[in-house]
Amino acid sequence: MENGYFTRQEIFSQPEAWTAAIKVFGDTRRDLLDLKPNQRFENIIFTGCGSTYYLSLAAAALTQEMIGLTCRAFPASELWLYPGSSFTAGKTLLIAVSRSGETTETLRACQAFLNGQRGTLLTLSCCGGMPLSKMGTFNLVLPSGQEQSVAQTRAFSTLYLGTVALACLWAGRDDLFASLSKIPEVGIRLLKTYFSLATELGQDAGLDRFYWLGSGPRLGLACELSLKMKEMSLSHSEPFHFMEFRHGPKSMVASSALTIGLCSSVNGHQEAAVLNDVKTLGGRVLALGEKGLEAFSRGTRQEVRFESGLDEAIRNVLYLPVGQLIAFERSLSKGLNPDLPSNLDAVVKLF
Repeated sequence: MENGYFTRQEIFSQPEAWTAAIKVFGDTRRDLLDLKPNQRFENIIFTGCGSTYYLSLAAAALTQEMIGLTCRAFPASELWLYPGSSFTAGKTLLIAVSRSGETTETLRACQAFLNGQRGTLLTLSCCGGMPLSKMGTFNLVLPSGQEQSVAQTRAFSTLYLGTVALACLWAGRDDLFASLSKIPEVGIRLLKTYFSLATELGQDAGLDRFYWLGSGPRLGLACELSLKMKEMSLSHSEPFHFMEFRHGPKSMVASSALTIGLCSSVNGHQEAAVLNDVKTLGGRVLALGEKGLEAFSRGTRQEVRFESGLDEAIRNVLYLPVGQLIAFERSLSKGLNPDLPSNLDAVVKLF
């Protein structure tokens, strides 16, 4: 079987997986609404390990922005081993995310949370019947995200979309919840339109480092895409907040560095200025965003335009497929197998 056989299928089948997940959201809508976090809890904590920790960062930022309740994200190991520096007084809604539902650290964090009677547990996973999917007051299972590859792509985006649906429901934004159904069609178009650009960048042997910039609800997504580049292609890759890139990290900019910006609409001007700084220093830039990024006025530029017409709160998932493809193509260009990254296991189990 050719290298990357499963990962390729999992990246390109994401829109189909999202469609199936959106149906699950609709079927479980009433149960999810019954949690009423603003009325029942003082705060929300999202947790996971590896990719799902980065998912938690993105979900916490978006959920707090949308519903106004304090939301934070921690690796599951921190909740398990350092609860004193993680939890605060008052009832907490813990949202635990795991692709497999078997990760030891996540299971131990959830059990310790329940033993301490700190609040209510909600779980998100892709595999029903696994330990995590039986632990919560409510357990949201999204089987369309299941994967055979070690590095998460389809699972990550599908589970992330689950947290977006939760935020829309809890914010009372029925309009945004209904608009989720339009995302798969845009995802299909992006994969078709930008496959050649992702291939070109991924196979460019002149690049030796990658920097992923994202702020607010997009920081966690930048972290995840950076992780994909590390896992699949064993390349130097780091994520940063947009504005923080100027405070030291820009010293690493060179003609062999590609800086990928997950650009917002609300702060696009400030983020464009950072990317223009990178170009002025001789670095290469790829900008991902909703519309044409005319603010990138100096030098050559490459960009991915969503042109989705969707609210920024629900379209963030669209940053993922092209970024995943760049990492995938780089892995293949180096003769690696992105299905089986070095030294990694699909599930981390402690004994």
